[in-house]
Amino acid sequence: MFTPRFNQDGLIVCITTDADTGAVLMVAYMNEEALRLTIKTGLAHYWSRSRKSLWRKGDTSGQVQTVTEMRTDCDQDAILLKVVVGGDGDSCHTGRKSCFYRRVNMAAGGELVFDTP
Repeated sequence: MFTPRFNQDGLIVCITTDADTGAVLMVAYMNEEALRLTIKTGLAHYWSRSRKSLWRKGDTSGQVQTVTEMRTDCDQDAILLKVVVGGDGDSCHTGRKSCFYRRVNMAAGGELVFDTP
C-alpha cells in the first residue's frame, strides 16, 4: 500500500529524472496536494518552499513534465519521478537540461566545475 511519509513541514522530497536517459533533472518537494495532482493528472506538480505555493512544472516555461513512472523508496519518505520534458526539454530555470550542472572536483579539494549548457 502506498503510504507516503511527509516530513514535519508536510513535504516529501522528489527526485526527478529523464525517462529516456535516467539523468537527474531536479530535486524538489511535494506536499500532499502536489502529490495527489501529479498522480491524478500525470503531470509533475511541486511545492515551492520559497514562494510557499503549489506549482505545475511548465506553466510559465513550457517545460511540462509528463510522468511516465513514479516510485517511492523503502521508507516511503522520498518520491522518484521519471518524466518526459516538454517545450525546449530543459528543466532548470538557468536554461540547462538539468539543475545538476555543477560538478565538485574532489581531486582539487572541492573546486566547482561548471558543465556547459
